[in-house]
Amino acid sequence: MVVAAGLLAGLPLPTAPAIADTPGDFDFYVLSLSWSPTYCQDRGRSDRIQCGGPRPFAFVVHGLWPQYERGSPRNCDAGPRSGLPRKLVDGMLDIMPSPSLVRHQWRAHGSCSGLDAADFFALTRAANDTVRIPDRFIDVPDYLTVSPSEVEAAFIAANPGLRRDGIAVSCDSRRVKEVRICMTRDLRFRACAEVDRKACRTNRLTMPPVR
Repeated sequence: MVVAAGLLAGLPLPTAPAIADTPGDFDFYVLSLSWSPTYCQDRGRSDRIQCGGPRPFAFVVHGLWPQYERGSPRNCDAGPRSGLPRKLVDGMLDIMPSPSLVRHQWRAHGSCSGLDAADFFALTRAANDTVRIPDRFIDVPDYLTVSPSEVEAAFIAANPGLRRDGIAVSCDSRRVKEVRICMTRDLRFRACAEVDRKACRTNRLTMPPVR
């Protein structure tokens, strides 16, 4: 028995199976609005609708993300993974101008909402409709130099009830990439300490022009 115990001591201990995130179990949403010209500078015209189509895009919806107060669920088990109906995907392209983005957002984030796909994307549209884009960011004909605090201040001025601790600008080393706005499950603005802590800290950024 002593020998057997010694042999067993050298074996790796079994690990507990990972616990999957549960659909509907989260605290709030983040509405992520992507500055399309930055994305298209990186992707060129490979994304034909968003970057190569006839319509120029400014801020577009990247996604509506269920969040915990710390961390976030992803890729929840939402049952059979049948593809999204084409009509549903096509119906989102005015605010999420990429079919692959719509499908990815459902798999990665919508599956954790506890809603079916149609209701999740209806909620995504409602969240987007809740936020007013500041006038200065609707039509940007040339490179615009801004600070993260200026972008936040413009959104706060345009959206009563939105506060500094409920919005965060995401960037790379020199450009605005996204604006992330925290919302309750019924789409009211709210604070979100962890999202705010991860905000861009670069003092000066550019926003490439809308083509």
